[in-house]
Formats: sequence, structure tokens, C-alpha cells
Amino acid sequence: MSTATRFDPWSPAFVAHPYPAYDQLRAEEPVSWFEPTGQWLVSRYEDVNAALRDRRLGRSYLHVATHAELGRPDDPAHLAPFWHLIRNGMLDVEGDDHTRLRRLVSSVFTPRRVEAMRPTVQRLADDLVDAFVAKGGGDLIADVAEPLPVTVIAELLGIPEADRHRLRPWSADICGMYELNPSRETADVAVRACEEFSAYLAHLSRARRDDPHDDLISALVGVPGLTEDELIGTCVLLLNAGHEATVNVTGNGWWSLLRNPEALRDLRADHGLIPSAVEELMRYDTPLQMFERWVLEDIEIHGVPLPRGAEVALLFGSANYDPAVFADPYTLDLGRAVNPHLSFGAGIHFCLGAPLARLELACSFGSLLDRAPAMRLIREPEWKPGFVIRGLRALDVEL
Repeated sequence: MSTATRFDPWSPAFVAHPYPAYDQLRAEEPVSWFEPTGQWLVSRYEDVNAALRDRRLGRSYLHVATHAELGRPDDPAHLAPFWHLIRNGMLDVEGDDHTRLRRLVSSVFTPRRVEAMRPTVQRLADDLVDAFVAKGGGDLIADVAEPLPVTVIAELLGIPEADRHRLRPWSADICGMYELNPSRETADVAVRACEEFSAYLAHLSRARRDDPHDDLISALVGVPGLTEDELIGTCVLLLNAGHEATVNVTGNGWWSLLRNPEALRDLRADHGLIPSAVEELMRYDTPLQMFERWVLEDIEIHGVPLPRGAEVALLFGSANYDPAVFADPYTLDLGRAVNPHLSFGAGIHFCLGAPLARLELACSFGSLLDRAPAMRLIREPEWKPGFVIRGLRALDVEL
């Protein structure tokens, strides 16, 4: 076993531009052992796509074995609130429980409900962009990219306006645990956010049970068989997954456009490209670079045997640059006709919120193209330190 020497998820230079290292992994060692995290890195599109659909791997293993049976340590006591919340959301559930949860949530989080939000999403995007234009620009992430998905998910769930300022900090604090080897300080912050958010949603869901509104929490309260803990876990997952990625696609996407002026010029000239542009921007600078899964029974990936209990790190960013699937992957092709990117995942954990994310992105990009047609970069942005959930600290522009 060897270590992928160029894969360095704690290096700012790597986080800023990981794609050459991915090229090396795919060419030289498509399934490689990474000692610092005790994971097998899987870098080729074919292998990542197959692993996402293979039921011999799971986001969790607790439906088939205990920690001890897989040779893993018990959960630390201080993380109990975090794991209780996370394991009541469908992302970290497998087997029959996942099937049941996804079916129950899908019954109320429907494409029709998402489509009915189109006028609201467009109005919110337009209002944010109008305010941004009125002040002559600023930080596109803080002023447009972050508030739009948070406001949309708050509207969808039915979070009172006075409480919405709490959602973004809770989400960011919880998502810190998805980075590699999080510190005890990160864990303590995440646990506090889990406790506060869970208590808030429990109170709100009980209020909606007594006095239903026209919102998703009221609809979830009325779903037979969905426990209060599962309702809370679902709401937190919808916020975290439906917000963090959309923020980073917006920021990463505009940074990609601003450093590819010919592509941006084409998009400004033809807004009909927006749907395919959104897909290409998700591929070109993937917001979720890695998705981890556990080996539930002995398997082989690309000729490498992986034992039961091993952990694999599926490199979405690398898969999305695989030249075996994407012609000229380093070219930002906004009209790319065939674009089976893996940014929403695949298999049973394919992102349930993909239609909502696409709607938000189309509305925000369209509004900015309409209302800020001459937007220019003020300074080159810096990346946040996180690798798994990868995005910019800020994107400062002038109009």
C-alpha cells in the first residue's frame, strides 16, 4: 500500500486547485490508501459512479454490524447529540430505514411543491440582486449566494422570519464535522449547534402539529410513521445539504465565469444557456469534493481488494474531471451536451433536493446576468480551509 503523496486536503494550495493531483491519482493509482485519514481514495468516474450504486457499501454500517463487529471504536460520549441528530436524517441511514424515510419525505417534498416555489425563488433572487446592484456591488457570496438558499429553505420549511438568522450559523457549525479529522473544538461547536437546532425544531414542529400552516414542517408533522426525531433530522438535512452546496456552486461558479471571460461573454449573450451552464459549473468546480462510504462486505474496486470495515473516500471532484467521460475537462463548456456529473451523487443517496438547487441556481444566475451585466472582479478570492465542502471566503465584485 502506498500513500497518494500529492493529495493534501489540509494544504491551501491543494484546496485552491486540486485537479492536477486528481489527474495523477486517476493515471497512477485510481484506488489508493491515504494513511492520514485511514481511507481508500477512489478517483476514477467509473469506479466512483459504481461505488455510489453498490449496496455492498453504505453511508453507515450500523444496520448490519456494531462498531465492535467492524473493528471500529464506539462513538465518543461527547458526540452523542451530533450522531443522534445525523442518524435520524436519511443521508446517514441505510437499508429498510432509508427506504422508509426517503419514501415518507418524498411524499411531501415533491417536484410539484418545488415548482410551486418558482415565483417566490425568483422574487427573492431579484430582491437580493436589486439591493446588491443599488450599492454598486460588494461580496457576492455574503450578499446574494448565502441569503438566497437560506431564505428559500426557511420559506419552504416555514421558519418564522425572526428566527432565520440562526439557520446559517447552525448549518455551518454542524457541517464542520464533515471535514477530514475534525478537531475537538470543531466537534464541540457542532454538538452545541445540534442541541440548539434540535430543540428549536422540536418546539416548532409541536406548534405546527397544534396549528398547521402551509409549509413543509406542517406537512411532515402529518406524515404517518415519521417520528419527531426523524422529522428534525430531515429538516436539518434539508437545510445543510440544500444550502451549503448551493452557496458554493454560486460562488465557485461566478469565480469560474469571471476567470473564463469567453464563456461568460457567451452566457451574457444567450441566457438560454443557463440550464446547461448550471450543470457545467457544478462539474467544473464541484462544491462537494468527497463523499465517504463504508465497505459492508469484502469487495474489489479497480482490482484492489477492500475488506469489510474499510472506509472509502469517493472523490467527486476527480470523477467530474475524468477525461474518459468528459471531453476537455479543463474547458468550461457551458453548452456541454453530455454532462453526467456526480455533484448530486448517484444511487439511493442521490440528492433529494436537486430540483430545488437547480431552480435556485437558475434564478440567481439569471437575475445577476440581467441586472448586473458588467459585473467585474475586484480581487482574486481566497478559499475557505475546508476541502470536503469547498467554497470561497468571499467574492468581491464591482458593477
